[in-house]
Amino acid sequence: MNLSEKASKIAPSMTLEITAKANQMKSRGIDVIGFGAGEPDFQTPDYIKKAAIEAIDKGFTKYTPASGIFELKEAISEKLKKDNNLLYDPSQIVISNGAKHSIYNALCAILNPGDEVIIPSPYWLSYPEMVRLADGIPVFIDTDASNDFKITEEQLEMAINNKTKAIIINSPNNPTGTVYSEMELKNIANIAIKHNIFVISDEIYEKLIYEGKHVSIASFNDDIKKLTIVINGMSKAYAMTGWRIGYSASDRNIAKLIGNIQSHTTSNPNSIAQYASIKALRSDNDIINSMVKEFDRRRNFMVERINKIKGLKCNKPQGAFYVMVNISNYIGVNIDGIIINGSIDFANFLLEKANVAVIPCLPFGVDNYIRLSYATSIENIEKGLSRIDDVLNNI
Repeated sequence: MNLSEKASKIAPSMTLEITAKANQMKSRGIDVIGFGAGEPDFQTPDYIKKAAIEAIDKGFTKYTPASGIFELKEAISEKLKKDNNLLYDPSQIVISNGAKHSIYNALCAILNPGDEVIIPSPYWLSYPEMVRLADGIPVFIDTDASNDFKITEEQLEMAINNKTKAIIINSPNNPTGTVYSEMELKNIANIAIKHNIFVISDEIYEKLIYEGKHVSIASFNDDIKKLTIVINGMSKAYAMTGWRIGYSASDRNIAKLIGNIQSHTTSNPNSIAQYASIKALRSDNDIINSMVKEFDRRRNFMVERINKIKGLKCNKPQGAFYVMVNISNYIGVNIDGIIINGSIDFANFLLEKANVAVIPCLPFGVDNYIRLSYATSIENIEKGLSRIDDVLNNI
């Protein structure tokens, strides 16, 4: 029996093997330090948990409108106005099962078969697969550390053709931690307007910025706002990864299509998590600020320590909670009879020899980097980096 050709072309996660191996080692009692976490290591704040319990006690456990409850849409509208200088009516907001779901819905709403979507590389590994699932074609623009992993105006202009439908901008960025400045975003906006292409602006790490400030590309003028689909959610800023609440804000016509798509696929996101998210958005940011302060402390420590390790180097990320580490000095090196051909080999080496789990960046579009998350304690960071330092010094 022939199965779906489209589904068969979707790449499995190249990191699963290393993650499974690390978990197997832990199950045998081996002390593995993990730098793979894509979520805050803080607990969801108590006032959000309490709001969820209250929602259960009040019986808010039934179906909601497929695109989300009006009260949460109102709270998101208030947030976008206060934080981002963006005016969206609740009807322009669709609440989904996490920001990833929101991105996929957006792609399904705008793409026709063969449409191209520009993705700056390195990129979050799900972007190209979601584009392919929505019958689009991902087009990559390579960036490098010398420009802090940002695309230039010239690169963007060269990548655009009559098949280009959209560009995905992720600022702050996973995996690089890059934050685009207001001027850089204005330049991208002007090009998008000139060529009439959509911008999917993934702003899920918006609150986790340590240098500069977050600016939403949709905030510059009505022309770019009409072309932009703003993506955000509760996962990163509020340590609510498992609650699965994301949202999109877009032109009414796009929002209507997104709502229609969702109504026939997942229906509404979790009702209890929606009510808890209202409380999160309408409360003060003291807990977020303390979390950001701790992340900043870890970031500074990790970057300084990595750049002292033999053969490794990294830029200092401006946002999110990841560090991209350049391992080029070890590519092609024979270590204990094993030739390091790329990031997966290097990640396996660190796991086997140092009991440290890192994320290879081949799935992110670059094979001479690994990604380390500092969403773990400063003690774990110090211990894990010391282990890496020790094994590399013995080569």
